[in-house]
Amino acid sequence: MVDRSERERAAAGAQSMARGVRVLIIESPYYAEINDLLCTSAVTVLADNGCSYDRVPVAGALEIPQALSAAVAAGLIGGEAKLYAGAVALGCVVRGETAHYDIVCNNANHWLMETAIRHSIPVGNAILTVDTREQALARAGRGAASGKGGDAARACLQLIALKQRFAEIPT
Repeated sequence: MVDRSERERAAAGAQSMARGVRVLIIESPYYAEINDLLCTSAVTVLADNGCSYDRVPVAGALEIPQALSAAVAAGLIGGEAKLYAGAVALGCVVRGETAHYDIVCNNANHWLMETAIRHSIPVGNAILTVDTREQALARAGRGAASGKGGDAARACLQLIALKQRFAEIPT
């Protein structure tokens, strides 16, 4: 696996992160072991930043953007909603022998980002798209905060902080 250097990781992590906010974790336990590692990584980062969270499981990666959209429709996130400041998407898609992999990867990521952008939702995305289970385990970081779940949580908290900073700018 090609990974960033410690210097690159430090530079990315140097951005300010929101603290003490509530985050929605939408997770697909389709690959339970990988999901557990992603979630452990994300929760570690959230806890280290004093954040609370709720976990919502869905059947698979395609259902993650639908769950985010349902939270928007319920007034829980996005726009003027105050319950969740952002969301973290956790899932894994392993390439198979058919085009289904491409359909799932493309649609899950497209609709997740479309929903996030349309409703101004800070989203950290750790929907892994890999060729093998071994690649997924490596990217999940064996549950360490440096794994992709932790990266997604950091991205979410950085986007929340940026959104808060923009809101404070006088117009």
